[in-house]
Amino acid sequence: MLVIVAPGQGAQTPGFLTPWLETPGLRDRLSAWSEVAGLDLIAYGTTAGADEIRDTAVAQPLLVAAALASAEALLDGSPLPAAVVAGHSVGEFAAAALAGVLTAEQALGLVRERGQAMAKAAAVTETGMTAVLGGDEQEVLAALDKHGLTPANVNAAGQIVAAGTLDELAAFAEAPPARARLRPLAVAGAFHTVHMAPAVEQLREAAAGLTPADPGPVLLSNADGAAVPRGEEFLRRLAEQVARPVRWDRCMATMAELGVTAMIELVPGGTLTGIARRALPGVATVALKTPGDLDAARDLISKETTA
Repeated sequence: MLVIVAPGQGAQTPGFLTPWLETPGLRDRLSAWSEVAGLDLIAYGTTAGADEIRDTAVAQPLLVAAALASAEALLDGSPLPAAVVAGHSVGEFAAAALAGVLTAEQALGLVRERGQAMAKAAAVTETGMTAVLGGDEQEVLAALDKHGLTPANVNAAGQIVAAGTLDELAAFAEAPPARARLRPLAVAGAFHTVHMAPAVEQLREAAAGLTPADPGPVLLSNADGAAVPRGEEFLRRLAEQVARPVRWDRCMATMAELGVTAMIELVPGGTLTGIARRALPGVATVALKTPGDLDAARDLISKETTA
C-alpha cells in the first residue's frame, strides 16, 4: 500500500525548484498558480534567498505549489496511485488537493490566506520553535510544560518541536532535558500553538465559500492521525489545525495500521521520509528532490500497484 506525503514549512531551501523548471509543463503550471497565490512562485523557488522564503506568507504557498507541481510531474496524467495521502502542517493543503477535496487552485488560494493570517499573528509577539531531539519523552514534555511551551509538532519518538515566546525558548535552552539536543528552527513564529489563534477565524472565513468534495484515497489528519472520510470535516480541521499541535506520530501510526508498505514524499522531499525510515521500518521510501528522483518513484509505484 502506497502513501504519498507532502512536507511542511521549513523544508524549503534556496533554489530548490530550479532543477524542476525543465520538466515539461511545470513552468507554465507554476506561472498560472502564481496568479492565484499572488506571488512569483518561480522567482521565490529559484533565485530568492533563505530569509525571503522563510517569510510565512511566501513559504506556505510556495511549498504547496511545489508539492502539487511535483505530483503532476510524477503522475504525468495518470490517476493518483496512492491508497493513502497525508501532509505535514501546511502540506495538508497539498494532500487535500491530491485527495480531491479541493482543487489545486482552491488549495493555493486558501493557503495564501493561511500564510498571511499566520504571519500577522506571528508579528504580535516574538515567538519561535525549537526541535528537541532525543531525551525521555515524558521528561521533555514536563520540561516544556514547566517553561510554558507547547509541543507543537510531535513527529516521532525522540523528535518533538517546542514552540512559544523567544524568552520561554531561551529559558528552556538554558536547562534542556537530559540527553536531549536542541535545534532552533528557521521559522517566523510559534505555529500550531495558541499564538496562532487569531489566524483560525480568518481561515474559517476564507474557507466558508468553498464546497469541498469527499476524498478519494484515505486522507489523514494532523490533529489525531485519523482518516477523515468527509471533505467538509477535513476543511474544518484545516482551519483549526493552525492553532493545534501536529501529531505526525499518530499519522504514521495510522499508516502502519493500514498496512502502508511504501512512501513517496513530494518536493521538497527528505524530511518526512527521513522520519519514516526510523519510525516505519521496512517501508520503502523515495523523496522527490530533483527530477532525477522521478524514475525511482515511478518504479516504486509500479511495484506497489502490481504486487
